[in-house]
Amino acid sequence: MSENPFVPLPTLESERLILRKMERTDLQDIHNYASDLKLSKYLTWETHRTLADTESFIEHILTQYKHTDKGPWVIVWKENTRVIGTINLGRNQKHYSAELAFAISRNYWRKGIGTEAVQQLLLFGFEKLELERIYARCHPENIASYKLMEKSGMTYEGTLRKSMRRKGKQEDVKVYSILKDEFKNQNM
Repeated sequence: MSENPFVPLPTLESERLILRKMERTDLQDIHNYASDLKLSKYLTWETHRTLADTESFIEHILTQYKHTDKGPWVIVWKENTRVIGTINLGRNQKHYSAELAFAISRNYWRKGIGTEAVQQLLLFGFEKLELERIYARCHPENIASYKLMEKSGMTYEGTLRKSMRRKGKQEDVKVYSILKDEFKNQNM
C-alpha cells in the first residue's frame, strides 16, 4: 500500500452517521458526553470535569492528526449534527491488524448507533487498510461494550488477566475480534 489512507483522515458516512475529523468547534458536544461519570466508568480516560479538560483532549487529538497517522473520528448524528462520540482504529501495519475503540454518549445507546459506526470502521479497515484482523478490548463488566462487539460480528477470544492499567489499577480485559474473511461472509 503506497499511500496512507489516514492522511488526511477520511470522512466516512452511513445512513444515520458521519464519521469525521475532530474540530475545536466540537468542544461542547464532546464535553457533554465525556463529562458523564457513568459513560467513563469502564473507559481508560478520566471523566472530563471542566471544559478545559475537553479543550486539552481536543488539542491532543489535533496534534495527533498533524504529526502521526493516528487519531479518532468523531461520530456525528446526522439528524441534529451533534457529535455524540468517538471511534478509533489503532493500526499495526506490520501485522495487518488494528484495535477498535469507541465511546458513545449514553443518550444514544440502544439505537444501533454503535453497531452502525463500528460497521463503517470494519469496512474501512478491511477494504481500505487491507487488514486481516480487527480486535477490541473492554472491561469485563462493560456489558454494553461487549454486546456491541458481538452484534458487530466479533468473536470472544478470551480474558487477558491483569493486562491493562486503568485509573490506577491493574485489571482484566475481555478481547473480541473479527477476521477479514468472517466480515466478508457476514456482509455478502
